[in-house]
Amino acid sequence: MKTTRPPLLCSAAMALALTASAVHAETIRFWTTEEQPERLARQETMAEAFAKATGTDVEVIPVTESELGTRATAAYAAGDLPDVIYHPLSLALPWAEAGILDPDAATDVIEDLGADSFASGALEMASFDGGYASVPADGWTQMIVYRKDLFDENGLEPPTTYAAVEAAIDALHNPPEMYGFVAATKVDEAFMSQVLEHVFLANDVSPVGPDGVMALDEAKTTEVLEFYKTLADASPPGDLYWDQSRTLYFAGDAAMIIWSPFILDELAGLRDSAPPTITDDPTSTELASKTGIVTNFAGPSNPDGAAWASINMFGITGDASTDAAIDFVKYSMDEGYVDTLAIAPEGKFPIRRGNGDDPEFFVKKWAELPVGVDRKAPLGELYPQEMIDEIVGGLDVAQRWGVADGQLALASKMVNSQVINRVVREYIDGQVDAAAAVAEMNEELAAIQ
Repeated sequence: MKTTRPPLLCSAAMALALTASAVHAETIRFWTTEEQPERLARQETMAEAFAKATGTDVEVIPVTESELGTRATAAYAAGDLPDVIYHPLSLALPWAEAGILDPDAATDVIEDLGADSFASGALEMASFDGGYASVPADGWTQMIVYRKDLFDENGLEPPTTYAAVEAAIDALHNPPEMYGFVAATKVDEAFMSQVLEHVFLANDVSPVGPDGVMALDEAKTTEVLEFYKTLADASPPGDLYWDQSRTLYFAGDAAMIIWSPFILDELAGLRDSAPPTITDDPTSTELASKTGIVTNFAGPSNPDGAAWASINMFGITGDASTDAAIDFVKYSMDEGYVDTLAIAPEGKFPIRRGNGDDPEFFVKKWAELPVGVDRKAPLGELYPQEMIDEIVGGLDVAQRWGVADGQLALASKMVNSQVINRVVREYIDGQVDAAAAVAEMNEELAAIQ
C-alpha cells in the first residue's frame, strides 16, 4: 500500500508548490509519553542523530499519557497535530477511524521495513482496513513469575496451563512459609484488571465480539472463576495487589505471582527501593537465578492460550509532513531501534526482531542493553537464553480484549468499570455462585456503551 498523495495540479505555479512541499520539512514535531527526564534525554539524542543523518530536525515534545487523547483531539480540530505521536495501543484504531492517524503512511513504513521482521501478534493488533493503523514500536507481556528451582525439585511442569498451576499449588502451598500463589484481589486496582483479563484470555473468554457486547460464555467463564478461586485460596488473606505479590515473592514466601517485566531488574538486586529479601544481601542475583517465567498461558477451553500485552506505537498523523515523518519512524525502527529500546529495555521488548542482515539482530542487541536503577546489568547476563526467548516470544501471541474485533475501546470501558473485578471478588468470597456471577457480569457489562 502506497502513501496517499494529492491529485495532480493544473498550473505550473501550483506544480512547483507541490514539488517544494514534497521536500522534507526543516522541523517535524514528535509527541512522546516517555517524559521522565532520563528517557526524554535519550529521545532528544536520537532526534539529533536523525537530524544529522537527514537534515530534518525533530522537536521532541513530552505529553503526559493521561492527557494524550484530549490533546490529540484538540490539535486535530485545530489542524495542528504533530507529525508523529508515540502512543498506546488503545488509541490506534479510534484515532485511525477519526482521521488523526494516517494508516497509509504507517503501512508504508511496515512494508518498507518488512512485515515479517515484526512480531506477528503486535502487527495483528495494529491491523486496520487492509493495512496498519500505526507502527508497533515496543511492548511487554505480562508474566507468570515462578520458583523454577522448586518446580524442578518437585518434578513440576512449568505453569503454562491452569492445570499446571493447580498442580504446583497442591505441591508447594504451605502457608505461612510458602504461599502457592499471590492473586490480585484488590478490586479498585488496575493490577487486578490486567491479571483477570490475562486469565480470561487464557481460556478464550471475552466480553466483546465483532458486534460489540458479547455475553460471557457460562461454561468457559465458570472454569475461569473456579481457577481464580483456587489462586485466591492459595494466597494470603486481604486485598492484594502488585505490592504484596512482589514483596512475598522477593522474601521467598510465594511460589508464583503474575507481574510485568519491570520486575526483572528488581529480581536481580539492581534496584535499592525494591530489593529481594530472600537472602541477607539485597544486591544478590540468587532469586533471579531461581526464577522462571511464562508469558503464554492456557486454560482448559483454549489449548493455544494467550499472552496479555501492553503495546506502544509510532503513529504518523494526518497533518504530518508525511515523507519526513515516515523517515523518522523508519529510523526509529531500524538504524535507531536499539536506542529506542534502550530508553527502558526491561519494559520495551523488541517488536521488530531483526533486519535484512540478521533476523534476530534487535533481539540480540536488546538482551545486551543494561537494565536497573542503582546498578546496571544486561538481561542476557542475568537470565538464560531460554528465558529471553520466552520474554520476546510472548509478543507473537499477544492479545487484548476487543483488538481482533475492532472493539478495543468498548473493552477498555468494561475493564475500567471494574465490574469484572468486583463480581470475581464476590465469587471468591463466596457471596455468589458461578452461575449468578456470570449472569451479574453479563447484565452489568451489557449496559456499558
